[in-house]
Amino acid sequence: MATTKTQKSTRSKEKTDTWVWLYSVLLTLQYGAQPLISKRFTRREVIVTSFVLMCEIIKVICALYLMAKDGSLKKVYNDWNLVGALTASGLPAVIYALQNILLQISYKNLDSLTFSILNQTKILFTAFFTYLILRHKQSIQQIGALFLLIVAAVLLSIGEGSSKGSSGGNADQKLFYGIIPVLVASVLSGLASALCQWASQVKKHSSYLMTVEMSFVGSMCLLLISSKSPDGEAIRQRGFFYGWTPLTLVPVILNALGGILVGLVTSHAGGVRKGFVIVSALLVTALLQFIFEGKPPSLYCLVALPLVVCSISIHQKYPYPVKKKES
Repeated sequence: MATTKTQKSTRSKEKTDTWVWLYSVLLTLQYGAQPLISKRFTRREVIVTSFVLMCEIIKVICALYLMAKDGSLKKVYNDWNLVGALTASGLPAVIYALQNILLQISYKNLDSLTFSILNQTKILFTAFFTYLILRHKQSIQQIGALFLLIVAAVLLSIGEGSSKGSSGGNADQKLFYGIIPVLVASVLSGLASALCQWASQVKKHSSYLMTVEMSFVGSMCLLLISSKSPDGEAIRQRGFFYGWTPLTLVPVILNALGGILVGLVTSHAGGVRKGFVIVSALLVTALLQFIFEGKPPSLYCLVALPLVVCSISIHQKYPYPVKKKES
């Protein structure tokens, strides 16, 4: 009987691992292809707020459809309550909204290279908060893999920034409106990712439901902010779909599906795995640029590739050893 249970548990774990890898690969491809597809199919006249809001709407529609398909929609509807929703999804959604504001402030006051490098620290903060909130420890080898990933991310950022000029400016302005905001945003990103993982793994909150709730809260925050912003004024004067074409829906739908995949990866594999996906996606972007635009990958990218492969392999192969409780 015990052997049968063990075999079923092993098969279940293998099936879950297969789905996790599939979600991770799809998310990597989505992250990697998104910049090129958005650039090709989105006209410059499109209002950013309308684009983001449409992504959230489609994300909600897709999540509701998937819940209806797997039969969980009725149960979720019966069990749903406002307090649980705000606890599981409200706080992360507000944190992500604040993080995006800080990133926009920082991006305007730092050169792209400095911004990209500092933004990669969110991988370490995710691991830190995952340990703090969920007590998920990292083995020595996994900690080494995380630092390898950071090195790879820095190399990729240097490769991206080497072709762009550095902005000048006052040192105090760079510190208070550039460096500090992006570091705070990285801390918030790590915290929000760990909270999402806690909600899905500890509170058993459905990743699809979290997608719906976070999209709703995020959209409300965006509408509140845009009501007094140039984007809000542009929507009122020109219309919500100003500058749109039928092809604009391609990056919108892709972005929405990416949001659902982020929830699935965080739910099943954790926020640290998402960090590996994001860095791997930079390599996919470089490869797609070479294929479709004839832009060869930089030397930094070629050096970063084996580092990413090694870091993923090490992090997967050497998990933290969990001591079995004596019966």
